[in-house]
Amino acid sequence: MVIGAGAAGLMAAATAGRRGRRVVLIEHTAKIAEKIRISGGGRCNFTNLRASPQNYISRNKHFIKSALAGYSQHDFIKLVESYDIAYHEKTLGQLFCDGSSKKIINMLLEECQKGQVEILLECSVTHIEKQDDFILETTAGVLQAKSVIIATGGLSIPPMGATDFGYQIARQFGLKVLATKPALVPLKVEALTREMFTKLSGISQTAIVSYHDVMFRENILFTHRGLSGPAILQISSYLEKFHQEEIVLNLLPDIDLKKEFMGHKNRIQTVANFLKGYFPNRFVEEMAIAPDYGKRITDLKKTALFEIADHIHHFKVKIDGSEGYQKAEVTEGGVDTDELSSKTMMSHKVPGLFFIGEVVDVTGWLGGYNFQWAWSSGYAAGLYC
Repeated sequence: MVIGAGAAGLMAAATAGRRGRRVVLIEHTAKIAEKIRISGGGRCNFTNLRASPQNYISRNKHFIKSALAGYSQHDFIKLVESYDIAYHEKTLGQLFCDGSSKKIINMLLEECQKGQVEILLECSVTHIEKQDDFILETTAGVLQAKSVIIATGGLSIPPMGATDFGYQIARQFGLKVLATKPALVPLKVEALTREMFTKLSGISQTAIVSYHDVMFRENILFTHRGLSGPAILQISSYLEKFHQEEIVLNLLPDIDLKKEFMGHKNRIQTVANFLKGYFPNRFVEEMAIAPDYGKRITDLKKTALFEIADHIHHFKVKIDGSEGYQKAEVTEGGVDTDELSSKTMMSHKVPGLFFIGEVVDVTGWLGGYNFQWAWSSGYAAGLYC
């Protein structure tokens, strides 16, 4: 029995079915693999060429090694290629379908069909207990299974059917569940900064975003409430909390602005007009709140110019919340990996009970890493259930 027909659940069901196991896949909504369907703007960023354990956050940093080695990004790419699904690398190793993400869904459904997997949609599990076998009370009747794989995901994107069902089952059977929080999520900023960012809303800028010793270089996007964009989503997963935290933006990562100022020290151009060569006009106009921005470069002392450079290269932003699970791509935290076998995903305490995908305390970076965890963990459970 596989509960949850998302990426991990489909992979687990297909793998078990192809092994000759009789598999029933249960989904409580009317649709299969909605996260796959909407991902990557409808083209599905299905894995990443660079996927390695270093691209994941977990209390146990070593947990993912076995599953990822057992079924890597290269294994999934081979599967995609065997179905003649055209794909391309976008940036930073991210692989997308040339066409619709539905091709990935159809591929997984065909794999399930080859394994004679029975799929029950709009079927909810109301109770699970373990006797010799697992007994499941569902809206489709009472079902019995030797193994149960929980692939119900986390709390992100509630409109697509996200629930805490997986955590409930883990706790019911005595497994530890770590605190959860939204991850890969846009951030809100404190009131004073928010007023400026609201005026900058819609502007995208390449930046290096830092939080303690973690940094990401990608685009950031100014929003009405704060910041979004790939670099912000990445750093959000590392914030210990979403209040009274500070991140630092290097808004000109390719330029040493101090050197640029010194190289143009005799220019009669104002600092603001000079910076318009590097930023959109609206950005400079909102940033240029200090008097020195309106002065000519040649009239300013070196110390004043360096202060402006430091402000742009080390723009400090106080965080005051996130956009929550509604906008989060994934959920951080979940079933403690210490409770599971890293090779099989099976509970140490309850033989035959498996947890895979987002419900587990493994969170990938943005860019196909979370799908790869779904494929790897789903394959592991499907192989050993």
